[in-house]
Amino acid sequence: MKRILVMTAALALVLSSVTFAAEKGKAPQEQLKSPAAKLSYALGLEIGSSLKRMQADINLADFVRGLEDMVKGRDLLLTPQQAAGVRKDFFKKMRAAQVRKSKALADKNRKEEDAFLARNKKKKGVITTASGLQYIVLRQGKGSNPKATDRVTVNYRGSLINGTVFDSSYKRGRPATFPVKGVIPGWTEALQLMKVGGKYRLFIPSDLAYGKQGAGSLIGPNSLLIFEVELLAINK
Repeated sequence: MKRILVMTAALALVLSSVTFAAEKGKAPQEQLKSPAAKLSYALGLEIGSSLKRMQADINLADFVRGLEDMVKGRDLLLTPQQAAGVRKDFFKKMRAAQVRKSKALADKNRKEEDAFLARNKKKKGVITTASGLQYIVLRQGKGSNPKATDRVTVNYRGSLINGTVFDSSYKRGRPATFPVKGVIPGWTEALQLMKVGGKYRLFIPSDLAYGKQGAGSLIGPNSLLIFEVELLAINK
């Protein structure tokens, strides 16, 4: 919200010295010859992008009129207090809608996770631990197991139930090194079961991953994560 207000203010300053309205029939290239025209258009694009992401029911004609009324000092259709109330009400409704959407997605993901784990534990080769972690040994390793205090070097690929890959050291072309206890609980548990050279497929319940919060734009709330992990080295 603050970003949109700041950008709107910046655009208003530009509009005070530049004619913003384009002449009918002119091509965009002809409208953006001056640096001020290009800046005005660039600011408009940024504000438009923010409004589009918000999915707000914006009337562009009224939006532009509000800018012009403020810049040109005309009589305002809303007092500052009324405008603040409208904005507050909008963002309150938007937050409530986001909460409802997040809860619906969390419930959906939880049902899918429970159904998947129930089916998966019956499959040949799947081992289920006391915590609920499930895994398959794709290749046994040799030597000792890493401890929680160790650092390890691994190659891995992480995906969702629907097959979407959200992270992959293979794709980056280099393995990852990190503390065993510095990752999600499902990883910390699984790594201590492996030996160097081993390769496991992990099925990590959301309670052992990112839980109700999710992570980033791909991992939603209550998302079960599937990893293929190859333990390359233990760094004491």
